[in-house]
Amino acid sequence: MTSANLLPGISSSKLTTRRLGTHLLSSGAPNGEPIILIHGNVSSARFYEELMLAMPPRYRCLAPDLRGYGDSDRAPIDATRGMRDFSDDLFEFLSHTQVLASGRKVHLLGWSAGGGVAMQFTIDHPELVASLVLMAPVSPHGFGGTKGLDGTPCWPDFAGSGAGGANPEFVKRIASQDASEESPFCPRNVMNQFYFKPPFRVPRTREDVLVGEMLKMAIGDGTYPGNMEPSTHWPGVAPGTRGMNNALSGRYCNLTALVDVSPRPPVLWIRGDSDQIVSDSSLFDFGQLGKLGLVPGWPGDSVFPAQPMVAQTRAVLDQYRARGGTVREEVLAGVGHSPHLEAPDAFLSLLVSFLETVPPHENTM
Repeated sequence: MTSANLLPGISSSKLTTRRLGTHLLSSGAPNGEPIILIHGNVSSARFYEELMLAMPPRYRCLAPDLRGYGDSDRAPIDATRGMRDFSDDLFEFLSHTQVLASGRKVHLLGWSAGGGVAMQFTIDHPELVASLVLMAPVSPHGFGGTKGLDGTPCWPDFAGSGAGGANPEFVKRIASQDASEESPFCPRNVMNQFYFKPPFRVPRTREDVLVGEMLKMAIGDGTYPGNMEPSTHWPGVAPGTRGMNNALSGRYCNLTALVDVSPRPPVLWIRGDSDQIVSDSSLFDFGQLGKLGLVPGWPGDSVFPAQPMVAQTRAVLDQYRARGGTVREEVLAGVGHSPHLEAPDAFLSLLVSFLETVPPHENTM
């Protein structure tokens, strides 16, 4: 299988495992150190093409499309497993590509929701992970509906998180393959307003490619955003049991077991200081939207504050460090949710300098 208009030096294929057909982008020497690049929500592996080509030749870059995204199979997501469907997919994918049979551990780079997948895989298979790079990652307590550094749920049913947080007009426009700029809810405008810090934009030809990848995403109760349940608690919706946004809810997504993994791979956490998506004041979080008066009936900061996403991540990584792990945090000024696209040179320098501190490892399989 070949994706159209790939940047020169990027290869495309589709691999069938026992779980699903996974579309894959790859670059670099076949015998290079494997680095797995995991994309976020409402995106695909193609958001990594420029980074893959910029990596030193010692690395073999592998970027799979998650289930329901890009050109991978439209397999449903069991939200009650949190990020585990994706972690299990990744293990089967790595087994199929013979990466694990090579005797090498893998470097994992996860962006946004992909950071949650990378953390879950590290929890499930720490012996296979040489290093963990978290780029603007989802909080270890999931997305929405929690408060405090320990991720206390605002409501017992985690109302205010899950599929009900997706803007229905945005979902509708993805389903209708809307590549226009006629509405603030068009995927193109959402990407340019929130994935990046305005006025940053990628060149128009690349923008068209990335928007096209957003529009490939499977829409439905089993995929994106998932099903939702009514709630008696503000804002009236609670997570269902299927689909990506429910899998990201703290009702099912709890990645705090990362602090107890053994062995502990070194961690690099990179984020922009102007991120509007993963933030302590995220514009995609009901708590923040209620505080701004954009969702009526907000019960106040004491009941439903904005989720302290960055602070929660730091608290978990501080525990990881206290238990003997190595953590490096880097914040890029003037950068939004996509450091690898907005500040490619700075991001690459930080990534490569970090990877070069990780000695070659053999896995235990």
